[in-house]
Amino acid sequence: MAGRIEDYALIGDMQTAALVCRDGTIDWLCLPRFDSHAIFAGLLGTEEHGFWRIGPAHAADAGPPAATRRRYRGDSLILEAEWDTPRGTVRVTDFMPPRDGAPQVIRIVEGVTGRVRMRSALRMRFSYGRVVPWVHKVDTRTVAVAGPDSVWLDADVDTYGKDLTTYSDFTVAPGDRIAFTISWQPSHKEEPPLPEPEASLEATAEFWSDWVEQCTYHGPYREPVIRSLITLKALTYAPTGGIVAAPTTSLPEEIGGVRNWDYRYTWLRDAAITLSSLLRTGYREEARAWREWLLRAVAGDPENLQIMYGIAGERELGEAELDWLPGYENSTPVRVGNGAAHQLQLDVYGEVTEALHLAHMTGLTRNDYASLLQLKLIRYLEDHWDQPDEGIWEVRGPRRHFVHSKVMAWVAVDRTIKLIEMGDADGPVEKWRELRDEIHRTVCEKGYDPERNTFTQSYGSKELDASLLLIPQMGFLPPDDKRVIGTIEAIQRELSTEDGFVLRYPTAGENAGLDGLEGDEGAFLACSFWLADDLAMIGRVDEARKLFEKLLGLRNDLGLLAEEWDSRLQRQVGNFPQAFSHVPLIDTALRLTASGAYGG
Repeated sequence: MAGRIEDYALIGDMQTAALVCRDGTIDWLCLPRFDSHAIFAGLLGTEEHGFWRIGPAHAADAGPPAATRRRYRGDSLILEAEWDTPRGTVRVTDFMPPRDGAPQVIRIVEGVTGRVRMRSALRMRFSYGRVVPWVHKVDTRTVAVAGPDSVWLDADVDTYGKDLTTYSDFTVAPGDRIAFTISWQPSHKEEPPLPEPEASLEATAEFWSDWVEQCTYHGPYREPVIRSLITLKALTYAPTGGIVAAPTTSLPEEIGGVRNWDYRYTWLRDAAITLSSLLRTGYREEARAWREWLLRAVAGDPENLQIMYGIAGERELGEAELDWLPGYENSTPVRVGNGAAHQLQLDVYGEVTEALHLAHMTGLTRNDYASLLQLKLIRYLEDHWDQPDEGIWEVRGPRRHFVHSKVMAWVAVDRTIKLIEMGDADGPVEKWRELRDEIHRTVCEKGYDPERNTFTQSYGSKELDASLLLIPQMGFLPPDDKRVIGTIEAIQRELSTEDGFVLRYPTAGENAGLDGLEGDEGAFLACSFWLADDLAMIGRVDEARKLFEKLLGLRNDLGLLAEEWDSRLQRQVGNFPQAFSHVPLIDTALRLTASGAYGG
């Protein structure tokens, strides 16, 4: 049985990632890319769908013990878990070396005290747990083959097969170091080189140390900021610069519910806000790589701009259901692909333009095509900004005139005007100033409820939407505007949970099904960070700090956040770890640091 979402640790190599549970089980791993088929899909099913556990030997009826403690080694993505047993203490170090050939997962078992009996149990199942591979020996190596894929196991101890599982039983004493490595290779190619676990460990530690040294933030929240930055780096697909929203699919927004989506793709919105956080903390190379990815993905065709792409810029992300998987805690369906890829979400134009503007303002080397793309985006918005769309939350109901979408269309026009005013682009600036004013006027007339003194989710609606918290952050209205303050206070009243976190929009009671989906969802962590930002902007800095530090308390023991928080069950829900949660964590930390609003 899979662990709670917050029981998992992330390891990765900037091309794919694995989730490791507290009991030493890898329950999720896709090879060779984030969006490839999983060879361990136990997270969304059972052990029959693939897993790899290394830990102290245990009785069959007792279940594997959880690690006594675990941590990342310093500021890295190298996981260390330790078990204290009656016979001694053992440590398992898990990591994925930044790739210079075959993708690898390396696990090093180290004796600390006493003599501890250990077991490795490896059950590879290809195609999301559906295919049992042909497992056989090639000299001292074990290889699993199915169709185009092969996975090679190298171990410092003997292995044996039983019940379609590869086992190793061994004992470690102080100073013993036993390494296990799996390496993926196309099945038609020769076997991958023999791994060098200790050298790879040293190189991986050096990589993360060098990367973290580039961070320019040295404020009071450095630990959560650094961990969030490392997580965002881990979600970056190094060959192209694309950034996945999360390394998982179908972790539910409601336990047992149907709101289960595949996040292993690059949302322009998520990637754009990730870019802004990286730029503000000193990571210009990642920003440059993402900008180049964007230009390739859009390919001069802004009229057909998608809200998301594959990590190499693929456009076709057809959605399907894997009916042989029972889902995480019976949350079905399990989906791969994402049918929202071709939705109309006008806010994306604003997010992309804002990211390009920030890159330009922070001195990223000029790219003339990036400026040309920005102008093309505005020409598209000239004719389409006043259309209804599916909005930031990808509702699967009827299109509406979402206020946030219109605000972000205004942002796109505003930032492009600034580009022209700086002399870095040419365009009909007077015409676009009139367009900017028209969008602003229309939003304030049709998207604002004067009786309640709040902006609303869409034109003429009574519902609120947490995306309205971005109005002052985007500069659409100043923070001290009474309409902004009224909106913040209305969201606190109507969208806050009992513990003070924020829902995206109402999904219960008379609002059930308004987004075209059954069921409910948890508090959306990004929105809760946005509220902390807004409270700081309107001068309620103590309240902002308290909310921020309460949000930090939701992170798991390794500093990781999923998409949402279930206040009823008091647990994380949604895909994990989630870029859209870690980015606003960074942004809020920077804002509170700048305001001096922090404790201690």
